Amino acid sequence: MVKYYPLLFFFFYSLWCQACADDKLLSETHREYRINWNAAADSSSSALIHLFWNADEHYFNYNNLGLKDFHYWPQAHALDVMIDAYLRTRDNLYKTTINDWYDGVKRKNGNTFFNIFYDDMEWNALAMLRAYQTTGDEKFKTAALEVWEDIKTGWNENAGGGIAWKKDQPYSKNACSNGPASILASRLYQLFGNESDKEWALKIYEWEKETLFNPANGAVYDHIDSRTGYIQKKWIFTYNQGTFLGAALELYKITGEKDYLNDAMKAADYTLTNLIDSNDGLLKDEGNGDGGLFKGIFVRYFTQLILNPDISSVDRTRYVTFLKFNAETLWRYGTDKQRLLFGTYWKTNPGDVTDLPTQLSGCMLIEAAALLEKEEMF
Repeated sequence: MVKYYPLLFFFFYSLWCQACADDKLLSETHREYRINWNAAADSSSSALIHLFWNADEHYFNYNNLGLKDFHYWPQAHALDVMIDAYLRTRDNLYKTTINDWYDGVKRKNGNTFFNIFYDDMEWNALAMLRAYQTTGDEKFKTAALEVWEDIKTGWNENAGGGIAWKKDQPYSKNACSNGPASILASRLYQLFGNESDKEWALKIYEWEKETLFNPANGAVYDHIDSRTGYIQKKWIFTYNQGTFLGAALELYKITGEKDYLNDAMKAADYTLTNLIDSNDGLLKDEGNGDGGLFKGIFVRYFTQLILNPDISSVDRTRYVTFLKFNAETLWRYGTDKQRLLFGTYWKTNPGDVTDLPTQLSGCMLIEAAALLEKEEMF
């Protein structure tokens, strides 16, 4: 991989120049320029392919230096970014990658999309459902429905209900395995009209809200251990806030009941107040590895809240300002422009290596910015 760095430098430098070509420079000293978010997203999402995609085995490598370690759940979010980029551009580069992803990821996962982690399956089912909606390819629909049937076996009455985190740990009921499951059930209902999916969406959400959500401040706790009844309240992560928010939004779409929208806003407001760096107000650094993906997941569902027509103009302005600040900081200061790499803290240049989860969060933020720019909110 190293021997290609000169070529990669010129490739990514040209992409960056494109992103800034239409920008009006306001201050060289502070690097404050008007960002063309569509061009920035072109640079970011195409770099994800050129730096991370394993063209031989059709999955995303674990870092930009060609580390081939296969991690199942980030593959779903990489697929989501490809879908974001394809919907924005209709570029066949992304459509081809979406198609090839299916066989490559399935093969690397043991020729199946099933997994011991229920949350991992939920992420892949959600991404494949979007792939079906985007391409019309029935293989994605079939796989998503098959995975959903397996996910439902994770529900048990330990701790009063909920989807377990792992198949071999039926006592551990986690926010990360229930928020995405409710989102998936809601979206399946909206697409195919199966009443049982609506019932699943409601009961999963109601269990999570009753067990892991603090209605007073909007915090989403990480998990409950049914063997002891202990709720882990110290672990509050952006991605759990994001998926609870997302589940509430989907149920608001289905029912029109304002309580769901209020829950979504409570979860968002907690994040903007408590899960930020106190020095500058950016979303906090949650590390690399799995934690590297957390902020991007929050951003995905937070963006959907911004786009919801029923929030007030005051709240929308507040939310847009926050997301724009994070996106501008990442693009101006936290992006290695030579390689188009992102780091765990969006104000800090990452250097020459970034892992896939961390890169994906940055990609999701830039794609979100491009979407909001298109909607004339940026």
